[in-house]
Amino acid sequence: GKPYVLPSVRTAEQKVVDAKLNKEYAGITGVPDFTKAAAELAYGADSSALSRLAITQSISGTGALRIGAEFLKRFFPGEKKIYIPTPSWANHKAVFSDAGLQVEQYRYYNRDTIGLDFEGMIADIKAAPKGSVFLFHACAHNPTGVDPTQEQWKEISAIVKASGHFSFFDMAYQGFASGSTDKDAFALRHFVAEGHDLCLAQSFAKNMGLYGERVGAFSIVANDAAEAKRVDSQIKIVVRPMYSNPPIHGARVAAEILTNPALYKQWLGEVKEMADRIITMRALLKENLEKLGSKHDWSHITSQIGMFAYTGLTPEQMDSLAKEHSVYATKDGRISVAGITSDNVGRLAEAIFKVKG
Repeated sequence: GKPYVLPSVRTAEQKVVDAKLNKEYAGITGVPDFTKAAAELAYGADSSALSRLAITQSISGTGALRIGAEFLKRFFPGEKKIYIPTPSWANHKAVFSDAGLQVEQYRYYNRDTIGLDFEGMIADIKAAPKGSVFLFHACAHNPTGVDPTQEQWKEISAIVKASGHFSFFDMAYQGFASGSTDKDAFALRHFVAEGHDLCLAQSFAKNMGLYGERVGAFSIVANDAAEAKRVDSQIKIVVRPMYSNPPIHGARVAAEILTNPALYKQWLGEVKEMADRIITMRALLKENLEKLGSKHDWSHITSQIGMFAYTGLTPEQMDSLAKEHSVYATKDGRISVAGITSDNVGRLAEAIFKVKG
């Protein structure tokens, strides 16, 4: 398919251009209208966190993670290590290692059930030294598409808090997972409500399609407004030698969408439409496999969420998909559901059926 620009983004961009704004530097922490709106989108407009939040615009999600990693390396009082899920986004380890943090792993994905290893995850959180840092994918876990349920998140929250751990949320897919920006922020908001120490990396690459504009934000929930002010000053010290200040155009476009009621409503509809299409493609793939007579349980295809699906295929089966059927995906069995269409889903199902049965 061709790269797609959301209609709401086209309209917002035109409004930004028509405003004939200057091209002066933003402050170190970015475009204020954007960071305020990004915080409200993530934490909720009525969140208690907003009055005690230190936030900076970042170079998309990766930049947010890097700022957070550097901040923790300098100021986190505990061990300079972070626990990430197995598996996790490929760049997580590099980003944190590059900042000087030791990267450990906790159990997350169960290859036998093609689902969440909840017991293993809980055991590893409990076993970590008190006051450790844990990275959590807020929604649409990349690469597995396997997310905890809300009840499981509540249990995770209780154990993390009892252990005195610090939570680092990575939210790259808000709205893109379930179709609801509020539902996708459940874990983050629950942790805030329960009084956790935490920080957040946000990206607007997927949910607004602003990939090349590199629009993101990093925020820390402080204990009070005075502490937030001190944290803000230290974030500026981290950012200044890194890239001085962030680009303004993409942030202005995102801010226009988030602060213009009509555009915001339109964008929410477009995000839901994108999420619903992916959910529909999952259902069609499962349905086609079952129609072909596959005896395997394909329920994981529809229970997983987000852009990616772990099929459960072996590296050898993935090789066969590529060599015999010209279906290309990663050897770990992950496919991009966003690349499935009503036109090619039948052929994909046939190819999977032929190599898997």
